[in-house]
Amino acid sequence: MRVPIDQNVFSSLAAWRRRALSRAVHRGARWVREAAAVSAERPGPYRFRRIGTGTRLAYPQGTVFGDPWIEIGDYCIIAQDVTLTAGMMPDLDLGPEPILTLGNGVVLGRGSHVIADVRLTIGDDCFFGPGVYVTTTNHSYDDPEVPVGKQWPRTDPVAIGPGSWIGTGAVILPGARLGRNVVVAAGSVVRGEVPDHAVVAGAPAKVVRSWDPRDGWQPPLRTPAPVPIPEGVTPEQLRALGDWEQGEAAEPARQGAPGG
Repeated sequence: MRVPIDQNVFSSLAAWRRRALSRAVHRGARWVREAAAVSAERPGPYRFRRIGTGTRLAYPQGTVFGDPWIEIGDYCIIAQDVTLTAGMMPDLDLGPEPILTLGNGVVLGRGSHVIADVRLTIGDDCFFGPGVYVTTTNHSYDDPEVPVGKQWPRTDPVAIGPGSWIGTGAVILPGARLGRNVVVAAGSVVRGEVPDHAVVAGAPAKVVRSWDPRDGWQPPLRTPAPVPIPEGVTPEQLRALGDWEQGEAAEPARQGAPGG
């Protein structure tokens, strides 16, 4: 007598195995990301001139070379696939002074590139969106007969002032000097001087809004300023408020439902 085969048993067992394998792979990947992240306590293969307390370079790191001439401040967050280079190529002697300096509290978004062949500084508390490109070097094309990639490039120092926000996909070109609390719109291409408290956008970027001590932002902001969280409010209270707001938003839908 043939014993019937329950296909549901086999499919359930296969699904369980797939879930178990997926969990194991994700646990392994999480372990690798934690173990291969770079910090002051675990610098990995790098010999940074300085890497500050609380700073973390996520794994996988992008291209990193010239690290003895790179200074990274305290409590910086360097996301995955971020390139940090000092010098035109690895294993150069760049002298006694740092080439690339990141201040305290700098955040570099995933896939950003910071290329410093000459002095490049990023001030404290600067935030970069993903895919930002900052360079002190640009191709030259003086000779019309020589391929552009084979002509000697031009270099010029770059400085980004503290508190600035650089939007996704922005490009900061050689010689750019951004002031304090500058906002660079996503996709902008920035060159030259940008004053403090300015918003720039476009390619090439132009000032589209600036702060006047007497009149405030000009042209005026189109949206009201966010209301800050009052002092003394705990995370538990904020979560409870969020739950209450979600409940209030769902109430009209429940009342409109059949039988509501």
